[in-house]
Amino acid sequence: MAETVLLLVIKKIGVALAIGAAHETSALFSKFSTQLIELQGSMGRVVRELRVMHDVLCQMDIRNRNNQVYEGWLDEVQKVAHVMEDMVDEYFYLVGQEHDAGCCFYLNKGFRKPRSLLSLNQIASKVKEIEKDLTHLSETKNRWVPMINNGDTSNSNYIVKRSQDLANISRSLDEEDLVGVDKNTEKLEQWLGGKDGECSVITLYGMGGLGKTVLAANVYRKERENFQCHAWVSISQTYSREDVLMNIIKKIFKNKFEVPSNIAAMDITCLEDTLKRFLEQKKYFIVLDDVWTPEAFDDLSRALLCSHKGSRLLITTRECDVAALASPGHMLTLEALPEDKAWDLFCKKSFPREANNECSEHLKPLSKELVSKCRGLPLAIVSVGSLLRVREKTVEEWRRVNDQLSWEIINNSRLGHIRNILHLSFIYLPTYLKSCFLYCSLFPEDYLFHRKKLVRLWIAEGFINEKSTSTLEEVAEGYLKELVNRNLLQLVLRNSFGRMKRFRMHDIIRELAVDLYKKYHFCVKYEEDECGGFLERDGRKLVVHKLKKDIHQSFSSVHGLRTLIILDRNMPPFNLLPLLSDKSRYITVLELIGLPIEKIPDAIGGLFNLRHLGLRDTKVKLLPKSIEKLSYLLTLDLAGSDIQVVPPGIVKMKNLRHLFAEKLNDQFFRALLSTSGVCITKGLGNLTNLQTLHTLNAQDESLRELGQLRRLRSLRILNVKEIYCKQLCESLVQMPFLSYLVVGASDENEVLLLNILPPNLQKLRLNGRLAEGTLSGDSPLLQAVEKNLHSLSLCWSHLRDDPLPPLSRLNNLTQLRFHRAYNGDKLVFVMGWFPKLKKLYLWDLPTLEKIEIHQGSMKTLETLVLGNLSSMTEVPHGIEFIKPLRHLGFYEITHEFLTLLHRCPGLAGMQWRHTLRVDRS
Repeated sequence: MAETVLLLVIKKIGVALAIGAAHETSALFSKFSTQLIELQGSMGRVVRELRVMHDVLCQMDIRNRNNQVYEGWLDEVQKVAHVMEDMVDEYFYLVGQEHDAGCCFYLNKGFRKPRSLLSLNQIASKVKEIEKDLTHLSETKNRWVPMINNGDTSNSNYIVKRSQDLANISRSLDEEDLVGVDKNTEKLEQWLGGKDGECSVITLYGMGGLGKTVLAANVYRKERENFQCHAWVSISQTYSREDVLMNIIKKIFKNKFEVPSNIAAMDITCLEDTLKRFLEQKKYFIVLDDVWTPEAFDDLSRALLCSHKGSRLLITTRECDVAALASPGHMLTLEALPEDKAWDLFCKKSFPREANNECSEHLKPLSKELVSKCRGLPLAIVSVGSLLRVREKTVEEWRRVNDQLSWEIINNSRLGHIRNILHLSFIYLPTYLKSCFLYCSLFPEDYLFHRKKLVRLWIAEGFINEKSTSTLEEVAEGYLKELVNRNLLQLVLRNSFGRMKRFRMHDIIRELAVDLYKKYHFCVKYEEDECGGFLERDGRKLVVHKLKKDIHQSFSSVHGLRTLIILDRNMPPFNLLPLLSDKSRYITVLELIGLPIEKIPDAIGGLFNLRHLGLRDTKVKLLPKSIEKLSYLLTLDLAGSDIQVVPPGIVKMKNLRHLFAEKLNDQFFRALLSTSGVCITKGLGNLTNLQTLHTLNAQDESLRELGQLRRLRSLRILNVKEIYCKQLCESLVQMPFLSYLVVGASDENEVLLLNILPPNLQKLRLNGRLAEGTLSGDSPLLQAVEKNLHSLSLCWSHLRDDPLPPLSRLNNLTQLRFHRAYNGDKLVFVMGWFPKLKKLYLWDLPTLEKIEIHQGSMKTLETLVLGNLSSMTEVPHGIEFIKPLRHLGFYEITHEFLTLLHRCPGLAGMQWRHTLRVDRS
């Protein structure tokens, strides 16, 4: 982890050097030119040393995993890096000015500093001390830590041996450990025994501990005799290509005397040719277990994919990119065991001597809890069950194991293979992903991560590296996808058009990650059951889960705190912000969502390093004028607070990327004015880095400047009047990246005259009366969004003409919502219309009497919701054509309509929900 700290400091120093060079000839700093030049020289030497250290650490990370001396040296490196980061931030404050937005470090001008900040001379002196410390660390390492050299492979062999030991353990597990895999076994056997003459590649994919190797070994034992030759080879990320090829050659020759005598002297080419010549005449079955990269497969494929006799290559992997190498239709994804199968496996391992492996009644509640904590992970279930098998069968003993299961997983040698298997996934992570992964473990068990929120936090923390022309947000989403593909985060939900939306971390993986971040002093978390102070040495990130006592005193020692996230909305308010301004001036992320705080002190402007400020759902009514001093700020989240007006100085925050200032007035979004926003009159055009603006109240001045925000991706704008529409459209078409747009009219009588929209829109919500012809067959608005629009919501539109025929041209639409959108009496969904639609919501259409669904319409529909359709007296005709629906709902219906639903033959066998209409008379 030290390498990730170094990477962040290296980036910061690079920015500081560029700034210093610009100031050397500045008249403002002329009297400090000597100090600046000396300081620049010192920082240049430090950054060169740190770069070399970083590169060495990246190479040594795996090979020295068992080297305690090396780990202790890393700890000292990290301390020095943290001190250097503090000095760079001090330097930024003293001599900084604005620079490239992509680096995410934005600086104040001049020497407007509080007394607590260091002087330039003091910084220079400190940096020279750091130079000496780094020199001393290098000398210490040369004396005591074994260096990487070509002849020393002992440490590298350690990690290879660990991988092979784990594979051997998995291969040797009994068949009784295979529970709930009958269908997977049957599918594998079918693929292996297929009549296809080509050599096919089969991949088994899933997170560590799901039983990929166990399943593969079971099938391998059963099926290998159906092939002329066979071999099983375990691949680690530090595999030797020569060793793998030699192992395969030794195993496929049934008679060891047939193995070429000079095999040990062969080079890569000879090994490949020898293996290829032998295999191309055979029907073979080879298993490559635990493959980590597509490159590993590419290295071996020339020799292995050479037979046309029905040979099979089976690969087990945790990596999605490797799994994708499968022949078409031959990728098998393993999932966690369902609750009943997990229970069966647990009982088999815990009660092997009991009749039918029955769990004693007095142990059932605790046993169920333990199984639940394993979250369907077979490895964890087998390991915990085996541990309990030798423990006393008493409630007290099992409660002790249940209460300290996290400790047992980390410390008990009997559970060592759990942590070792999952630890390998972390060891093999690229450096740039390690901080992102550990960051997720700061949050509580079962915490549901939102993609956009997590991305914004990673960027604010400085974890994201620039990449070509991609935005930092796009790079961060790529990181997130990598963690999902590596099975270190679990994808919980996609949006209607397939984009990843919600994530969770498996409990067992989280426990291991918590152990890692404690080891590397990455961060601290605080929970109510923890005693004593919660701020460890070098604890730079603090996440408060639950709080039962006043933590005011603990903050007095938080000089280096960079992140504070409070998740306990019931935390008693205390004078936190002035304290942070005084004690933690380097703080970067401050998230106070839902806290009952009512006032933000003027001292907030002193947090010069702040990049993320979250005040969502607080009771804050006003922001102080000093907020404009937060020139580093990337995200300002005021949504759900009581703030109705933002200070005019907010337009000085030119590096702001995301502004949330929306207040929800109707939680069901059924009123026209269900949300409200804020006004930004003059200077809105200065915020040229804005990507998200939720929500702006339209005014003449703001609309004229809106078009200057050409980086906007997401915009919600309310209070729109008919006279504003021309200017609004002219502004919107200047936003080439805009993908999400909400436009709301100021009242029910105002007409939205929208004749053109940006072509890249994916989600569109229009709240208000639409002008006639807006959705006509030759509508320029529909032509503009026809190719890319996925989600459309029409609310309070009061359309008189049937909107379905013109909307049916939107072939990529996956979600459609009508709410007081149509005043007609009939909607007909014709065959072939809306081929990709997954969700359809029809709400508050008081004149709608009839819905017809033709066969072949909405073939992919998963959700259909009909709510408060007061004139409907018939169940929609043709509803049986869209079986099976995942969610079918009839809401605010009469008793009479409920009777019709029960009698409708088209609903036979379908699951549906309903609510009855409440008589409000």
